Amino acid sequence: MGIIFVMIVMAVATPLITFHDPIEWNLTDKLVAPGFDHWLGTDEMGRDLWSRILMGARVSLMIGFASVAFGSTIGGALGIASGWYGGKFDHIVQRLMDSLMSIPTLILALAITASLGQSLFNIVLAVGIVQIPRANRVVRSQVLAVKESQYVEGARAIGASNLRIMVSHITPQCVAPWLIIATGALGIAILTEAQLSFLGLGVQQPEPSWGGMLSGSARDYFVIAPWMAIWPGIGLSLAVYGF
Repeated sequence: MGIIFVMIVMAVATPLITFHDPIEWNLTDKLVAPGFDHWLGTDEMGRDLWSRILMGARVSLMIGFASVAFGSTIGGALGIASGWYGGKFDHIVQRLMDSLMSIPTLILALAITASLGQSLFNIVLAVGIVQIPRANRVVRSQVLAVKESQYVEGARAIGASNLRIMVSHITPQCVAPWLIIATGALGIAILTEAQLSFLGLGVQQPEPSWGGMLSGSARDYFVIAPWMAIWPGIGLSLAVYGF
């Protein structure tokens, strides 16, 4: 929680605690080692890594929260409906979830991004779709247990509609496991976005992204400027570990 709190505060306060433009080139300061003026050093274009890493944190957290909110909400809603109605509807939904889960996470995200094109919205959509099956399975299992409870039978007996029972009686019992799976999915979402950016299908240059910073020039200059890969690597590792 401490790691996550510090990361969110620094991402929100980025304009107040950075002193260099994260995008503007400054070739006179290229490949400068960490020091007083550039706390984490600069890259091959002279861009300040402290500013770029904090901006990359904003991008990663925004994509992570947005994609998980989208994917987990869709997956949770389908899980509630699937578990409640059962029958053919449940069978169709679960086979669809099986199909999504049978494809490796990165491959599925790559296929969606490559098909839809490279934009921030499409990245959120691609990473979000990957999250749907996990939320669906966890929420559905909870619904299957709750739907046999006496208070649900009581609601049926007094004539409550299916929608009312699902919203008022089933959903509140699914919030706790849904929050757990959503929080765990945040780390996966951030890592997936970094993988897409590393492969060139995520956030595009010159916008900073941890995955993009680890690709290309960071590998080319690793021997003479290892800080170009070390700092974004540490930021990504701490984010995934924290969540």
